[in-house]
Amino acid sequence: MARWIVVVSAFVTVLAGVFGAGVIDRLSLNRFEAPGSESMQARAVLAERFRTGSPNVALLVTAREGTVDSPAVAAAGLAITEELRRHGGVGDAWSYWSRGNLATLRSADGRQALVLAWLPGSADDVRRGVLPTLAPAFNREDAAVTVAVGGGDEVFRQVMEQARRDFLRAELVILPLVLLMLWWVYRRIGAALVTLGIGVFAVAGSLALLRLVVAAGVDVSTFASNIALVMGIGLGVDYGLFMIFRFREELHHGEGAVARTVRTAGRTVLFSGATVAASLAVLFAFPFPFLSSFAWAGIAVVLAAVVGAVVVLPAALALLGRRVDAPPRAERFWGRVAARVVRSPLRYGGAALAVLVLLGAPVLGIRFGLPDDRVLPASAPVRQVYDQIRAGFAQEESDAVQIVAADGGGPVADYARRLSEVDGVVRVDSADGSYADGARTGDAIGALRDGAATRLVVVPFSERLERDAVGLVRELRAVPQPFPVHVGGYPAELTDYRDGVAGRLPLVAGLIVAVTVAVLFLMTGSVVAPLKAAVLNLLSLSVMFGALVFVFQEGHLSGLLGFTPTGSIEPSVPILMFCVAYGLSMDYEVLLLARIKEVYDRTGDPVGAIPAGITRSAPLVTAAAVILAVSFAAYATGRVVFLQQLGIGMALAVLVDATLIRGLLAPAFMRLAGHANWWAPKPLRRLHRRIGLAEGPGAAEPVTIGENVRS
Repeated sequence: MARWIVVVSAFVTVLAGVFGAGVIDRLSLNRFEAPGSESMQARAVLAERFRTGSPNVALLVTAREGTVDSPAVAAAGLAITEELRRHGGVGDAWSYWSRGNLATLRSADGRQALVLAWLPGSADDVRRGVLPTLAPAFNREDAAVTVAVGGGDEVFRQVMEQARRDFLRAELVILPLVLLMLWWVYRRIGAALVTLGIGVFAVAGSLALLRLVVAAGVDVSTFASNIALVMGIGLGVDYGLFMIFRFREELHHGEGAVARTVRTAGRTVLFSGATVAASLAVLFAFPFPFLSSFAWAGIAVVLAAVVGAVVVLPAALALLGRRVDAPPRAERFWGRVAARVVRSPLRYGGAALAVLVLLGAPVLGIRFGLPDDRVLPASAPVRQVYDQIRAGFAQEESDAVQIVAADGGGPVADYARRLSEVDGVVRVDSADGSYADGARTGDAIGALRDGAATRLVVVPFSERLERDAVGLVRELRAVPQPFPVHVGGYPAELTDYRDGVAGRLPLVAGLIVAVTVAVLFLMTGSVVAPLKAAVLNLLSLSVMFGALVFVFQEGHLSGLLGFTPTGSIEPSVPILMFCVAYGLSMDYEVLLLARIKEVYDRTGDPVGAIPAGITRSAPLVTAAAVILAVSFAAYATGRVVFLQQLGIGMALAVLVDATLIRGLLAPAFMRLAGHANWWAPKPLRRLHRRIGLAEGPGAAEPVTIGENVRS
């Protein structure tokens, strides 16, 4: 039977891999948008009433000789504008030349000018249907000008393509590296191959499940597949290590080792999976497809990894038998450390806490900002376009704030004048004229009114957008309005997205703590141990966020890693990292608590159970953490800042959690708490006896540390 399970599982892995690979091209390229927000309402009015919108494509036109006002260059610019307007999928196009030599579309030195275009539809429509033909057609040179393609959707497209290349390259490095580390941990190639196979099974299964989710009509981000890849290997290896380490113990107690392993360690794997899945499921609380996509990916990975660990792996262990056995390497070291900690909990726990506070201190200066093209390396074509725009253009016509009213009528001159007085505004165009710093500068532009609908375009300085785009949008929204309006445009869309994320953070943080504490209570029957785990997890995560601030916000190591610091951090990736890291931290907590609780239930000794349980669990937690950290660190070599943040932050979080938290702080706290570690009010104790599940005592004997932990 075991042989058939292994054969069928291998066949299923191949089928799932082939089927799941097809999901890559079906995943969505999500913009940073907040559905139902004011900026999205403004976008709808622009599209329906004015048949235009915020430009998502920009052509940077450079004169080969002279300036953009030279007759040959001007003629070429007008021709390019008209060609772009006629290109399939383009809804509207305008330029320096078509707008009467509008100064904000001309560089300071006069050698460059912009052609802007609005492409209607979703980011996927633009990425798949328009940009693949538009970008090659307009990246060109002729006798008069050179043309380079930029725009927000081109940035997203190149980010996605670069991220895909980075992930594929990292996976090619990670798989053989993980196999080598597993062989070093096990000293048995069979055990190493089986464990890596569980990781591959988890990846293939999660991609297949994601394809089913997409087929059901759910919008899943393309980056969800990347999370499935790295977490699939990570959780597969984690659970494989835990099961095989337990199986090695059970082998020394006669027949039935596989059954006892599943009955004990298998239950812990189920609890761990439930904890990780719950940590990622809270992302459903965000009404943004970009973030909720990772909830789908996380749940899919956990399901596949748990099935691999409790169904496929036991069958493989039944076939391998004693060929996976070998004496563990690290038990004596962790036993000695644990014994010393429980003898002097204040000294060791206090030292660990001081280090965590020091490493996490930079988080106090965290500043959330809005992403731009600088998430890409300086060599990326679209990044080079925007580097030239930043250097040559003092204003941001392509990132203008769009103010619209579907039913607004009447004069808007006074409103436009007051908008132009907001700090950082270059010019305000309205149907009643153009204004700069409160003064009228131009005649009325008729295209800014369509029947009862009214539109104003607010052009900001680049410096204000880079310094405080959110503050600019809020100041514009605070200007008294002659009638109800919607403030939109790219800066407003990013502001609404950021505000929407920030507004849900307390709910998400509360949910993730509540759900994981509930899962740990079901396992331990204690309310103290889960709450302690939540607090320690938050300490380890502060180190991760401190590293993000120190490295990516403040720019330390930017030369080594090859990125450009912008002085802020886009909030979505840290939120994703918080949920993933919290789940993995709870994963290690489950493995640790399960073994300590097992010894405590058998002996009733709250002090001796700590080093005994740590001795059993620490070697596998250490091995799993090192392997997972190396896997994450491989993504730090990527060329997209988001991936570098994920790689460095997660690698540090995993290592800190497995050493300072689980090796020092957790045992120090448990030593001080004593029997209270396992305390719960009587009603909850009765509830746990009724519905709780715990890893029952196995055949393994209590561990003797060799040092008197009470001395």
